[in-house]
Amino acid sequence: MSGMNGIEARFRLDWPKFCLDVDLKLPGKGVTALFGHSGSGKTTLLRCIAGLERAPLGRLAVEGAVWQDDTHWLPTHKRPIGYVFQEASLFAHLSVLGNLRYGMQRSGAAQGAGDVGGARLEQAIALLGIHHLLERKPDRLSGGERQRVGIARALAVSPRLLLMDEPLAALDSARKQEILPYLERLHEELDIPVLYVSHSPDEVARLADHLVAMEGGRVLSSGPLGETLTRLDLPIRLGEDAGAILEGVVGEVDQHWHLARVDFAGGSLWARDHGLPVGHHVRVRVLARDVSLAQEPGTSSIQNVLRGEVDAIGDDDHPGLALVRMRIGPSGPSVLLARLTRRAMAALGVVTGKVLWVQVKSVALLE
Repeated sequence: MSGMNGIEARFRLDWPKFCLDVDLKLPGKGVTALFGHSGSGKTTLLRCIAGLERAPLGRLAVEGAVWQDDTHWLPTHKRPIGYVFQEASLFAHLSVLGNLRYGMQRSGAAQGAGDVGGARLEQAIALLGIHHLLERKPDRLSGGERQRVGIARALAVSPRLLLMDEPLAALDSARKQEILPYLERLHEELDIPVLYVSHSPDEVARLADHLVAMEGGRVLSSGPLGETLTRLDLPIRLGEDAGAILEGVVGEVDQHWHLARVDFAGGSLWARDHGLPVGHHVRVRVLARDVSLAQEPGTSSIQNVLRGEVDAIGDDDHPGLALVRMRIGPSGPSVLLARLTRRAMAALGVVTGKVLWVQVKSVALLE
């Protein structure tokens, strides 16, 4: 991936108790999740990209435009970015519309958008579904509504890059579920790259296209989401959240049993019907704890049974458990993970290359 159609980010920061040392090439479109535990360097990397942290030894190029290198430094206020923090800092004395307009004026993007009919502003308002909130003051907004306003403010300046630093971290579970559909709309409709900092596997599974896993200020891995999540040669320990992501389409809706069949490369899975039409693109998350392996398919309550081949075997968090990566279908284009006890593996004779039946108990449909 060249710098002309993506992001080049190379930074080194040496602090007394922390060192950031990254060299990344990221896609120029879609959502890239910066994922890792607290203290892994995610926010520091984001701040370097924003110019809020100055790394003397660094280079940053976005779509071929150099924002920082050995001889050039573009200050934060001149970088065409939108930045969404954990909490939306809105001016209490201004309405929602006043806050949006103020943000545009401060960024120098207000020209031609003096009223709500301005194209950039109107698009951001529609995308985040906040038209009915425009006259309200911040104290009359829920936490989820405030964050939606904060995201709209970041988008209204027509950024070339959107940075989001754990935008759901300050919200309770109900508010997170309220705002997630709007974040998914951003994922579908924005034509600019989004860097999304998170330590939540669920958020990453729902929103990301590309995954950068970080630990101790360094990059453990960087690549397409589905591929990176199922690598067993990396120390990404997700515990109960270990699993795989499949991209597919709704192939059939069984209205009698309230189920939807999702077709993906190599097979299909039945999931609960969410009212989505046939042909609708969906993302499916299958957790390793919900996958078992068998020598032969049998009669059981598990309705999803697929033929697969053992592709790799890796250690799990407990010495008595292992993760098995299975390639699904005749040509093996898709991958699932199964969590097994070591004893069950021995009983089944699980080795690389062995063909087994993959039984999937539960499927999460991430619309």
